[in-house]
Amino acid sequence: MSGGAFGRQRDLLPPPRKVYTGRGRSVEAVRDLTFSAGAGGLVRVVGPSGAGKTTLLKYIAGLLRPTSGDLVLEGAPVQGPPTGMAVVFREYGRSLFPWMTVQRNVELPLKQKKSLSRSRRQELVHTALAAVGLADVPGAYPWQLSGGMQQRVARAVVYEPHILLMDEPCAAVDAQTRADLKDLVRSLWQRLGVTILFVTHDIDEAVYLGQRVLVLPGSPTVVLDDVTIDLPAERDQLGTRSSARFAELRAQVFGQIQRAKSGWSTDRGPVDAPTGPPGTPARQPTGTR
Repeated sequence: MSGGAFGRQRDLLPPPRKVYTGRGRSVEAVRDLTFSAGAGGLVRVVGPSGAGKTTLLKYIAGLLRPTSGDLVLEGAPVQGPPTGMAVVFREYGRSLFPWMTVQRNVELPLKQKKSLSRSRRQELVHTALAAVGLADVPGAYPWQLSGGMQQRVARAVVYEPHILLMDEPCAAVDAQTRADLKDLVRSLWQRLGVTILFVTHDIDEAVYLGQRVLVLPGSPTVVLDDVTIDLPAERDQLGTRSSARFAELRAQVFGQIQRAKSGWSTDRGPVDAPTGPPGTPARQPTGTR
């Protein structure tokens, strides 16, 4: 991710492509996804159902191979799960072991770091739990916590990754908890300096949290638009969401989503990133629809 590109390096490698086949038919889910994300960035990916957002995350995480082509991460093709990466899946509960306490669930990835002493592991776990507001429940079990709290445990990425992939982690909670989790994600990003790629269906969420929003159309997936979010670095649920600029950016992203749902043709290929002032729509390539 740092200094590299998700998707492919143009003119060096064939574009990643994913085709699902079965029952006498085939569906091209991903055609060509090319975009860059610098170290420490917070990029949101938004698009309609079936746009290939989760497939993209699985590519980057090395959990799914393209049908053809290569996906490049930090200058090298992804061949398997990269080191220094953590993934928060949509069904977060399945990533927690119900027979382990909160502390043991969070500590588990640290056991791969053989150089860490037990006392150092416990110190890191305590720090991570405190960062997400769970310092008072280390001895509880996942099934004893509310859904929102379970997700916060899953976000206590004590492994200290430099890349974090998140697949709609706020989708299964109530509105108030969702708002709190959004602020939590942004505060952790600012504090840890981790690079985050966050998939969502929620346009407001994408604009509120991100530095950039990548808009994907329906399959086969390409990047339809790359919107720079030029909101202030410090954001809050009331002030930011009620600002005129937030409304403008939301309208821009919403308009592109509607365009994608109305049958925008992906035969024209991916778009280039914006080259004008922040918020300028991406330049569309020439070609026939």
